[in-house]
Amino acid sequence: MLWLAQLAAPAANANLFVIYLGEFCPNVTRPGPRFLILTLLVGVLAFVNYRGVRAGAQVSNVFTVAKLVPLAIVIIAGMFYLLGGHHDAPRLPSSGDAGAWLKAMLLLVFAYGGFETALTPMAEAKDPRRDTVFALFIALIICTVLYTSTQWIVIGALPDAAKSARPLADAARLILGSKGAALVAIGALVSCYGYLSAKVLAVPRVTFALAEEGDFPAWFAAIHPRFRTPYFSVLLFAFLIWILSLFGNFSWNLTLSAVARLFYYAVGCAALPVLRKKQPEVERFRLPGGTFFAALGVVICLVLITRVDLSGSIILLATIVAAFINWLWVRNQPISART
Repeated sequence: MLWLAQLAAPAANANLFVIYLGEFCPNVTRPGPRFLILTLLVGVLAFVNYRGVRAGAQVSNVFTVAKLVPLAIVIIAGMFYLLGGHHDAPRLPSSGDAGAWLKAMLLLVFAYGGFETALTPMAEAKDPRRDTVFALFIALIICTVLYTSTQWIVIGALPDAAKSARPLADAARLILGSKGAALVAIGALVSCYGYLSAKVLAVPRVTFALAEEGDFPAWFAAIHPRFRTPYFSVLLFAFLIWILSLFGNFSWNLTLSAVARLFYYAVGCAALPVLRKKQPEVERFRLPGGTFFAALGVVICLVLITRVDLSGSIILLATIVAAFINWLWVRNQPISART
């Protein structure tokens, strides 16, 4: 499920790239141009990471820094715009039914998803038990401020944000004019491509490591004789992103990624009381009422999972079946063959 979430999220961003490219070329959302752009988008990153990790890391770093500048400009300008009296207060949308709220919660799962990856390097921290909690809370607070500020500006500046294909760019057009909309569109393009770049760089290395440990088929650990890259993992990951991005639109891939995350979030919550009971002597961070919150987390995850449609359910079921077959295969392998 983790791998599926890491596939669907880049596919969603690839579609978002096409949407914001429409600010400059409206026809790109048509089937033919969309196919060509998605193919070029994913193909270039596959080629870069196929040839070496250094080039892939450099591309990722450049896009990570560049994408924040336009967003910061719009947030600051938008605050002056709204506080300057252009609108007395942001006009909130109607409350909606339960289905709309659940759909909005799935969007938040996607927006905040990925925090768990911060745990990966924490073994190298001076005090992992303290630093992990502190870093996660600080990161979530910063994200919340950033998301809330952006949402406040869009809802306050744009008369009917829900009907806009590019709400942030349209809000920037009202605040900063056509150049502001272009700036935001460029920032969105940079952000989407930077995200794709980071994923194509990092995720194939995870499947490569799993294959080296014998937890994935050996093909994923194949190394290119010249470039010394996990070329099979890179090419397969890029190919599957390409397929998902063509098969589904932005919201479909977003929902699929969020629901896939909810599966392993639910498993993590369910494992907490079991591990506490099996290993009571282990030192760990303890939250009062931790078992209650873990059970609540499982319930919330299961409720949100029901929002996936039939096509998404088929992909989720296929992933579960493939994972189960892989588990059976790994389980039957001798330990010497898996290491």
